[in-house]
Amino acid sequence: MSIFSITPTDPTTDPTTAPIHTAAEYLVITATGEDRTGLVKDFTARILDSGCNIEESRMSVLGGHFAFLMLLSGPWNALQKLEDRIDSLGADLGLALLHKRTKHAPRKHPLVPYRVEVVSMDHPGIVHRLADFFAGQGINIEEVITDTYPAPHTGTPMFSVMMTVGIPADAHISTLRGDFLTYCDDLNLDAIIEPVRG
Repeated sequence: MSIFSITPTDPTTDPTTAPIHTAAEYLVITATGEDRTGLVKDFTARILDSGCNIEESRMSVLGGHFAFLMLLSGPWNALQKLEDRIDSLGADLGLALLHKRTKHAPRKHPLVPYRVEVVSMDHPGIVHRLADFFAGQGINIEEVITDTYPAPHTGTPMFSVMMTVGIPADAHISTLRGDFLTYCDDLNLDAIIEPVRG
């Protein structure tokens, strides 16, 4: 009687059993840390070294901190390489990092991108009120940028909001625009809403 000893193979190292992934996969990374010159250079060098590509990104100085939000693409092994290094990368660069695999979600319904701009005297609750309006209309907010600044001459604290929203193609745009502008007038907000060009 022969006795055979079978050693399980590791699919991550054995080329005969490793899964074949040819399509690009995606990873979302958020990062925050104290702002310093060269931080973007150092962070993007690690991404390049791992073999990943930056598909989309948002970066900004907020207070004394720098914040990143990135969508990376690459073959599964390149993303895995970066994920394995996340903790040491954060420690080396002084960044708090979060990461999660994602995928491009197909839209269930065609959407038309619209740009929303709102300006008013600064006071709490502006973004919430805008979000409440669009949520009530079943409209998704895809991007938000806000800023505060002193008004020319008077120095009055002002607040600005720029949004991109996805409006269903079958929506009655003129009614929606009228309702939105009336809503903003009632809140003493100067607003425009128009289709994204280009």
